[in-house]
Amino acid sequence: MRAVRPVRLVPALLAAALLVGGCTSGRSDSPASSTPPSSDAAASGASATRSAAATPLQPLPDGTPAGLAPYYAQKLSWQPCDGEFECTTFKVPLDYAAPTAGELTLTAARKPATTRPGGRAKLGSLLLNPGGPGASAVEYVEAVAKGYDSEVRAGYDLVGLDPRGVGRSRPVTCLSGPRMDAYTAVDITPDDQSEIDALVAADKEFAEGCKQNAGGVLGHVSTVESARDLDVLRALVGDERISYLGKSYGTFLGATYAGLFPSKVGRMVLDGAMDPALDAVAGNRTQAAGFETAWSAFAKDCAKRGGDCPLGDTEQKAGEQLLALFKQLDATPLPTDSTRKLTEAQATTGVIHAMYAEFLWPQLRTALTSAKSGDGTGLLKLSDQYYEREPDGSYPNLMYANMAVNCLDLPAPFAGPAQAAAAVPDFEKSSAHFGRDMAWMALACAYWPVPATGAPHTIAAAGSAPIVVVGTTRDPATPYAWAQSLADQLDAGRLLTYDGDGHTAYGRRNTCVDGAVNRYLLGGDAPADGTRCAK
Repeated sequence: MRAVRPVRLVPALLAAALLVGGCTSGRSDSPASSTPPSSDAAASGASATRSAAATPLQPLPDGTPAGLAPYYAQKLSWQPCDGEFECTTFKVPLDYAAPTAGELTLTAARKPATTRPGGRAKLGSLLLNPGGPGASAVEYVEAVAKGYDSEVRAGYDLVGLDPRGVGRSRPVTCLSGPRMDAYTAVDITPDDQSEIDALVAADKEFAEGCKQNAGGVLGHVSTVESARDLDVLRALVGDERISYLGKSYGTFLGATYAGLFPSKVGRMVLDGAMDPALDAVAGNRTQAAGFETAWSAFAKDCAKRGGDCPLGDTEQKAGEQLLALFKQLDATPLPTDSTRKLTEAQATTGVIHAMYAEFLWPQLRTALTSAKSGDGTGLLKLSDQYYEREPDGSYPNLMYANMAVNCLDLPAPFAGPAQAAAAVPDFEKSSAHFGRDMAWMALACAYWPVPATGAPHTIAAAGSAPIVVVGTTRDPATPYAWAQSLADQLDAGRLLTYDGDGHTAYGRRNTCVDGAVNRYLLGGDAPADGTRCAK
């Protein structure tokens, strides 16, 4: 898997699975929840230790700095686009510390609110972000708008802003399609010096490609800058306070906004939360534990299916069979129905991709069955889905922006291969099946062409309105412990727990989760802190 802290969303509203559940509140155990609070940390893969270097994120001064006044005074011109949607562009400074030194043009799309019952006025704009970093919010809104609750669609314009460096907002690009194919295939569990050298060379090629193709924007795609862009858009759509729903990395963006502009927070939902207090090593290691937790759930489910499970009839056998397959692929890649062969790295990515959502588990079982018979096509397709590889062999800028933002937001986890190798044992303790991969994966930022501007920090957002933090107990990409930590950091955090599998919870037709979030968005009635929803 070739990304740094990949925290991207398989859009929950597009999932095939229909989940129905009940709801309880309070921190104590409840008959409606199958996972007692005391076991949540274990279920999510153990909590991470907050970085000793984490300092509080300080809010920006109230009021608009004189140098930014022209940006806040722009008039949006919404034009029809992409069928039933409207699009607009607006300007932001390339560097908020030097607003006259250059600017960027950002693109947003919206699905205008429908008519509310009784002729009631709409509630404003609900800004959405699906995660990544690198996922297009414009594409997300256009894909899922119809799936949102009808009352939410009536109350809000649903708005997606492609963050700087992403999608239609000055996208970062790095490699050609063929070179990205090669990059995704590079061995990320090196066994000797020659394989370490090949991995380092691939990471350096990626970084140099970004430097050559992205230019000056590469140093200005941080989450803090994107949060400030959100505030410009908040003002331009005419809302005194922001209404925001972020998933996955979108929670980090939203929490950062709240930390910088606490008095401008209206109704904010952070689903599949990231923990801003973790350094890059701890973040990658605990995410490895999250994928291990998801793998355990998949393996148990698979083992119960008897002959339909290609990995054996127990969780232990399933894990042993998976590692044996990875070892086989490390030595000899499998043929596929194309000219590309399936490598160990791509097989690992394919398995991890399927951990994001239960509806992908049948596809993974089929792919593993084929791989054990010598055909790597199914796992390669899962890997390509993760990277969003197009049929013509091209790639969107998702993974380029992912690396660019992550390498800017936090100092590199490792300075070189020796540190990555030394970290492997700790990563493998967190994840027997994916730990080694994720330790070496984290090496990429060591060669990034621009220095990091961010650091671990806590976010209190003192004085904000209630902020609902949604955590899923067996979330693979954003472990539940991260949601617990963020909710604890926020002065007005309200933790809403979904006891279930998959990445993020809202919009997956769990009546408890969806009901709690919708009531909050529509009426401002935030769920009690500690509310729990059963699968």
